[in-house]
Amino acid sequence: MAVYTHLGAEDLARLIGEYDVGDLVMAKGIAEGVSNSNWLVETTGSGDSGTRFILTLYERRIDYADLPYFLGLLDHLAGKGCPVPRTMHDRVGASWRMVEGKAAALIEFLPGVSPTRPTPAQARSIGAVLANLHLAAQDFPHTRTNAMDFAASAAILEACGAEALATIDTGLPAMIDHARTAAALDLAALPRSQTHTDLFPDNVLMLGDRVTGLIDFYFACTGPMVLDLAVTHAAWCFDAANAYRADCGAALVEGYQSVRRLDPAERALFADVAKGACLRFVASRAEDWLDTPDDALVTRKDPMQFARRWQFYHDHGAGLLAG
Repeated sequence: MAVYTHLGAEDLARLIGEYDVGDLVMAKGIAEGVSNSNWLVETTGSGDSGTRFILTLYERRIDYADLPYFLGLLDHLAGKGCPVPRTMHDRVGASWRMVEGKAAALIEFLPGVSPTRPTPAQARSIGAVLANLHLAAQDFPHTRTNAMDFAASAAILEACGAEALATIDTGLPAMIDHARTAAALDLAALPRSQTHTDLFPDNVLMLGDRVTGLIDFYFACTGPMVLDLAVTHAAWCFDAANAYRADCGAALVEGYQSVRRLDPAERALFADVAKGACLRFVASRAEDWLDTPDDALVTRKDPMQFARRWQFYHDHGAGLLAG
């Protein structure tokens, strides 16, 4: 279970009491997630705050200096009608508090289920919602550098080394040179906004074909909107065997462009940007694979999944946004 810091009933009740959300009724640890402690919290409710929330205690991989950006972006997007959870502010107006020496935030609970095999209709919906998010976020007054950009992917793979990568799969060492090529791409002139950059299906909540929630904004950053679209495309449009699902791919892009049309430069660079997006996950998964002891009770994520998707974009990406 992803609860690394134990908080007793009195600790939780005291913490919830700092918010205008009513009294604590229930708190249950959430198994999902690998970096933070999470609880599903139920309260008696107060005003328009609802009665169910997610309490997160930030354990690692979060720079506390980034929390105002992450939590402020949620509030900005929620205020513009995007399906993202609001941050609950405590009685003195703070969006996060320190608990047991760690930062804690109370986030609105949203209904819905993450799709396990997205349909074209669901892909179209997430494309439209992503475009709306990009437009809504353009006047957000803060920025954050992408810590997982193409240069970072190249650096991670180089640090892993060809010999170590080959122990995972003999095809992985070739990704080092591909990542160097991606790092040399100049994306500075592409249209920018605030971007989610990690919009896998498990970070989306849906009821049927309707998107009810986008969650886990802890990789959000300021950057090219087409990169966010490319990450989402790579995450949503392949089956379990890494075969491209053309119906979902077309629907995702159609949904996006029903709200915001891609400009010619974005369309021209889409394949290269998508390859760079894949390399980010090749790099992070390879690094985690090599850092995970063989006897650890953790299911490793295979970096070759995204190496194969990289190959698809290399071979066929130029024609994906033709016309």
